[in-house]
Amino acid sequence: MASQCERLKGKIAVVTGGNSGIGRGIVLRFIREGAAVALIGRDHEKGRRVLDEVANLGGSARFFAADLADEQQVADLVPQITAEFGALHILVNNAGIYASRSGLEPEDGPGVRWDRLRGANLDGSYFMSAYCLPALAAQKGAAIVNISSTATLHGNWGLYCVAKAGVEGLTRAFAAEGAPHGIRVNGISPGWIASDPGKEAEASGSSDGKWDLPPSLFDRMGTVDEIATAAVFLASDEASFVTGQTLIVDGGLSIIDYPSLPMLEKDGHRLQSQVLAKKP
Repeated sequence: MASQCERLKGKIAVVTGGNSGIGRGIVLRFIREGAAVALIGRDHEKGRRVLDEVANLGGSARFFAADLADEQQVADLVPQITAEFGALHILVNNAGIYASRSGLEPEDGPGVRWDRLRGANLDGSYFMSAYCLPALAAQKGAAIVNISSTATLHGNWGLYCVAKAGVEGLTRAFAAEGAPHGIRVNGISPGWIASDPGKEAEASGSSDGKWDLPPSLFDRMGTVDEIATAAVFLASDEASFVTGQTLIVDGGLSIIDYPSLPMLEKDGHRLQSQVLAKKP
């Protein structure tokens, strides 16, 4: 088995949305694990900064600018990447937008809203997966990792949760399609992740950064590297018998029934083993 620092040695990976946030974290972790990376985004300046970070790590990467919701752009882009790197072993579909970055205005109608949120969060993952399949099938042990969201579990996230639920369906569909060609397809469903350093207060929705309820069972947000760690596992040979699955990485948030907490503070001890309870 490869060591913890070379699990992706010799692999060529594509990471969409790789110029910021979770995508940037995955790019840098893949580089540390020995992969060469093609990162895709829209912001050239952010892409340049990530390339500088890769260079400081002694790694190899190239930035490609594209709108992945545009099928023709994807159809043109994938051959450029394979020609540049010579092969493709891993695809990470991370690119997407949510409410604050959607650019939607109150006057925008249902069609505009659906096109914007579906296009960025679902269509791009579909087009990239479809156009990368032939290159992935040409390699042994190829993998696709899709980034979903625990928003799929909560209807109050609106069309974002619908699009991300589609990503999880896409994961299962491509897992079935890719299996005969040795391609594994899995997903990661992050909870609250501090994807932009210094913006934890913005994520909490309050001016002082305090949460009305904790963002995880560990009373903190997750880190980008905790998502990247999961991505490395699913992309590596360590997950050789795992496909069609979506791994929730949310610090246990999704297993908690928060409305019950006041009642359980009083009587919940009767439901637990109490092995770890402090003795009187």
